[in-house]
Amino acid sequence: MADTGLAERVDVQAPASRRNVLGSVLSTLPWVLVIAALLVVWSRGSVPASDLARFGAYWVLALVLPGTLVHRALRGSRGNLPEDLGYGAATGLLLEIIAWALAAATGQQSLLRWWSLPVLVAFAAVPGLRRHWRVGERRPLPLAWHWGMGAVLLTVLAWGYTQWRMVPLPPAYGGYYQDVLYHLGLVQELTRAMPFELPHVAGEALRYHYLSDAHIASGSMITGISPAVVLLRLWLVPVIGTAVLLAAGLARDLSGAVWAGPVAALAAFTGTTVTLGSPVGASGEMPLSYASPSQTYALVPLLLLAGLVVDVARGRSLGAAWPLIPVLGLVCAGAKSSALPPLIAGLALTAVVFWWRKRQVPRPAVVALACLVAAMALGFRLFAGGGAGTLRVQALALLHFIAPYAETLGTGDGIWPSAPLPPGINDGGVLGWLLAFAVVAWWVLGQAPRWVGMSLLLDSGHRTDPAVWLLAGTVLAGAGATWVFQHPSISQIYFWMGVIPVGVVLTTWSLAQARAPWPVLVVPAVAGALAGLATAGTVVGFAVPRISRPGTPTTSTVEGWLRVLGLSAARYVLFVAVAAALAVGVAALWRRRVPAPAPLAASAGPAGRRRAATIALAGVTAAMLGASAAVVVGGTVRSVLTEPVPATGPQPYALTADEMRAALWLDDNAADDDVVATNVHCRPVRTTPHCDARAFWVTGLGGHRTVVESWGYTDAVVAAHGVENLGYARQNFPDQALLALNDGVFSTPTRADLDRLRTEHGVRWLFADSRAGAVSAELAGLAQVRLVAGPVTVYELNRP
Repeated sequence: MADTGLAERVDVQAPASRRNVLGSVLSTLPWVLVIAALLVVWSRGSVPASDLARFGAYWVLALVLPGTLVHRALRGSRGNLPEDLGYGAATGLLLEIIAWALAAATGQQSLLRWWSLPVLVAFAAVPGLRRHWRVGERRPLPLAWHWGMGAVLLTVLAWGYTQWRMVPLPPAYGGYYQDVLYHLGLVQELTRAMPFELPHVAGEALRYHYLSDAHIASGSMITGISPAVVLLRLWLVPVIGTAVLLAAGLARDLSGAVWAGPVAALAAFTGTTVTLGSPVGASGEMPLSYASPSQTYALVPLLLLAGLVVDVARGRSLGAAWPLIPVLGLVCAGAKSSALPPLIAGLALTAVVFWWRKRQVPRPAVVALACLVAAMALGFRLFAGGGAGTLRVQALALLHFIAPYAETLGTGDGIWPSAPLPPGINDGGVLGWLLAFAVVAWWVLGQAPRWVGMSLLLDSGHRTDPAVWLLAGTVLAGAGATWVFQHPSISQIYFWMGVIPVGVVLTTWSLAQARAPWPVLVVPAVAGALAGLATAGTVVGFAVPRISRPGTPTTSTVEGWLRVLGLSAARYVLFVAVAAALAVGVAALWRRRVPAPAPLAASAGPAGRRRAATIALAGVTAAMLGASAAVVVGGTVRSVLTEPVPATGPQPYALTADEMRAALWLDDNAADDDVVATNVHCRPVRTTPHCDARAFWVTGLGGHRTVVESWGYTDAVVAAHGVENLGYARQNFPDQALLALNDGVFSTPTRADLDRLRTEHGVRWLFADSRAGAVSAELAGLAQVRLVAGPVTVYELNRP
């Protein structure tokens, strides 16, 4: 009998065991596919296999593993491995910045690659910490969540691939966006010891939100991989993937719906403005930017911080995790100066609202607010440079960069108008104000997927939740700052780009709270996606005619743009009406097939009307999210499947392979602290009066400080934007005597000038490019020629 009973138990447990194994395999498979796809696209990006192995080991052993252990110790396990690893990666990035700062402050960068070892040893040796090597109380997520997140990550991966596949690894013939080269120079600088200098103008203190560059520099130092390879290929997708997991976790925590995680992640990072074929758009439609590492990197500490602040606002104890708030606040400030202020504004609004409601100070929220304000102030002192100082108040300044205004009323505003409003608005009279109102209203409509979640404030139950006020206040602050401030290069848009994931999380939360049957959400979402694809013309043979511009940039009129905006709004209203009708119709059909629970079954009276309105709003929200994501996803898929067409014809901003090769040779052969003098200053390469002084490639590819390379982003020059009606990039270098000394050694060299450069500025190398300007033949008699590569000659100055 005993043997029979045992056999029965084994027979019962065996199928369950097989199901568990199969479930584990199926839930692991999407993550394996993501990793495999990442390795494939990196390989297609000409990254050597040895670099892939080293970078993969760096992320696992120096970021994800120590970060996961520390995050579990401070915040506990989330009950499943993917989220634990995502939050762990974010914590690992934070710990890495702390380790990098200590290494740079002490000059011990050689020890940076071992920073995670004490953490791993501590968690292995201390008995009380060993339990954090395992997932805590298991709360597994359904199989659909794993595949949904895998699909989102594959989409993000494909987007990243489309950003870099046409960007060559040096040396090659081609051009780089100037900001990428600027960041590459900062990455090179941040491999040195403090105090940091602006590498493009040696001796000038580096004041910039450079912590994204510090991460890339750390990755390069720890792995030994070239900074150019890390910046141009490797760093981007893992950081975005970390942010994706954080946004998904926050959406799941707030909504209580598992499906909300993948939906929020997809719409937050691959969603865009819903324009429905309108020619009116604006910059900053997505939170991600390949050309702005600081913007993309800042999303990780910002989302990790947002999750902590949500708990604080709700009165939950953080315990040992409290120190994360000021530290993350400082990292946000050092990663992107626009990242932290909207969250501070959202927390301040939450504290005020609940002080007013309860007539008592919400002390945890006030303490967190004080920590973040202090972090922002310290960050401004440590990091903010001339670009941040150039930000000034001008309501509606974003209009300068949007076609309907810029091509009509804005043509006479000048390069840097100092006025409370763009001057063209008042000059245009009633039509001017009407156009300004129409453009702002259209921008608000297009951004609806990011703010419609504020509808939760209409519900009395959710009005009592501090998290709703926090996220809504953050989104409002980001939008407000974007439209209140003015910056010469539209950098105020980063206030909005930083809060887009927060807004989408709030929108997804509102969608989950509608508690609508799944067809009510899926059908409008699919319809919205089809509308987005059709109006974008992404799919051949499946397109709705786009709304045409009212002429060329020089012939368009205010009246013409008002007609375009009217047509755009009419198309949007039709889109909303169809989505609402679909949702209500599908809900009615669903009720006939599946009887609703009693509280939801009312079909008449005020309760029925409220329920119908809720269903309609949910359908419109789902359609907006579908349209927002479909445009980018469809465009990305089409780009991946289409063979890129190499540029043909003249490329005025391209560098030659010889120029890149010479700069890379300098990086390999000059000592770390050697200073270089160069005659390269501008783009295109030749130096002319008031040229675009943003070359940056000698420091970026050459890896060393220069006496004067390019000054287009220096504090003094950015602050001079508009002088003589010239943009900051075309201003003269402030120290003309230094520039004359630097350039003179190439055109009319003398022993005395070379000695001055060597003794006063530490110059050891001369990088002369004949495409930038004339190079005297006499220079070869005064300095040792070390390399000739096409138009470039590299000279070495003998030590005294």
